[in-house]
Amino acid sequence: MGIEPGSYTIGPESGRLLIRTTRAGLGAKAGHDLTLEPARWRGEAVVADPAGSSVTVEVDVASIEVKEGVGGIKPLSDSDRADIVRNLREKVLNAREHPTITFRSSRVDGTAEVFHVEGDLTISGATHTVTLDGRSVGDRVRGSTTVVQSRWGIRPYSALFGALKLSDEVGVEFDLALTPRA
Repeated sequence: MGIEPGSYTIGPESGRLLIRTTRAGLGAKAGHDLTLEPARWRGEAVVADPAGSSVTVEVDVASIEVKEGVGGIKPLSDSDRADIVRNLREKVLNAREHPTITFRSSRVDGTAEVFHVEGDLTISGATHTVTLDGRSVGDRVRGSTTVVQSRWGIRPYSALFGALKLSDEVGVEFDLALTPRA
């Protein structure tokens, strides 16, 4: 069974939206590769022939939490997680001034099984075009893109005088079951 044409509500109740960071620099062994996940986000997917399809998503920056930290000298503590979230919200993404991250598609092409979604991604008040690569498997859609933080004017987090830092490239992944709008 595939995905039927129509309008679908998407959000945490329909699947996952993950943000994956990796570490760089001379001190990379001390840090962690992180998996972050927003608890509050919503959107709509309109499924038609690929060219008539569209997607909009809005993420509440204040709801982004650390789900996993891999690597590092020691496991992430609750205090480490709180520090990461605080830095992300206050310093990296400036959630007070820019409380949401948004994506609005401008073009969808490919097939129902394998597709590409191009659109405008707004982070911290800056908007740039990204392309998501996706596929449908049964009643689910899965896909990913890479966001280069510096394109949006975001300076990747660093510590230890720059010896430990996050890579400029951040992965974004989604895995969703499409729920028809009520």
